[in-house]
Amino acid sequence: MRPVALIVLLSIAAAAGDDKDKRFTVDPAASYPNHQTVEKITIAAVPYTGEEQMKLAFGKANPYKYGVLPVLLILQNGTGKALRLDLHAEFVDPGNRHVDATPADDVLYIGSNVKPPKLRGSSPYPDPFPHGPKKGPLNTTEIETRAFAAKMLPAGESAYGFFYFETQNMPGSKLYLTGLKDAATGQDYFYFEIPLEAEK
Repeated sequence: MRPVALIVLLSIAAAAGDDKDKRFTVDPAASYPNHQTVEKITIAAVPYTGEEQMKLAFGKANPYKYGVLPVLLILQNGTGKALRLDLHAEFVDPGNRHVDATPADDVLYIGSNVKPPKLRGSSPYPDPFPHGPKKGPLNTTEIETRAFAAKMLPAGESAYGFFYFETQNMPGSKLYLTGLKDAATGQDYFYFEIPLEAEK
């Protein structure tokens, strides 16, 4: 092989390696400083506020720039039983003000001049005035595909995804999470309250 061709191939391989290193990945819940374990369920919550974090998770979109705080939730089920996840997440600021999570499909409209449809899915008839394409700075597939969507979690498994809050992260804030149930009995597990300190 000619030296020039070899250099080109090595350059391509190095570039591919760089891209691989920069893919969005998630570590085990217990490895994050912001985690809590209750009844063998471990949950970590990671607020995303930095440019590099945003780029890895959402590409060109930066929700935090438009007043949306993405919080990555990683949930590990060590109970030995399947869990049903009817999760309700709230951001709690230092003054004890609670902010409900904003649905991912509503986040797509933030920062644009288009309002989300009010009655999505409520009518069996097609919309005679369909909305145009969602145009806005947060209209990216990653916003929806990376949102937390798991409804069941088998024993020994983990799940992750983002919750979105229309607020700014502040020292002393927490994620308040309810809605974890034993899938067989329907019994509720204890609520979780996880500090939201930004990663260094």
